[in-house]
Amino acid sequence: MSTRIEQLCQDKGLKMTEQRRIIARVLSEATDHPDVEQVFRRAATLDPRISIATVYRTIRLFEEANIVEKHDFGDGRSRYEESGGRSHHHHLINLRTGEVIEFENDELELLKRKIAAQLGFELAGERLELYGVPLAEAAKKKDNGS
Repeated sequence: MSTRIEQLCQDKGLKMTEQRRIIARVLSEATDHPDVEQVFRRAATLDPRISIATVYRTIRLFEEANIVEKHDFGDGRSRYEESGGRSHHHHLINLRTGEVIEFENDELELLKRKIAAQLGFELAGERLELYGVPLAEAAKKKDNGS
């Protein structure tokens, strides 16, 4: 059975080698936003012959074909997820742990379109990333006068 990424590759006419299929499967099955090294480690458990260079080339190919989307969450690593694979969502990044939390919010979607319209635009695309620290940690910092 093909993954969504494999199907997108086939639809775009990309040649699918067995190693590309494995990388596509790893990316499709990811519940996080893995960087290239994480994809490599996961793929290597399925096929130890996969090299990190192959993973880099394949991810770059998938990105250029708009099959995967690259994110920079401020930690110095490019992270990847399937383009358009999940519902439209945004990201909240925990600055302490690096955890990336995906969220959807209908009110926010309406507000973005309203802001664009007020400025004389129709929204054609956007990306929203929020960065924060857990509330308990922020409250503790305030209590200490920092």
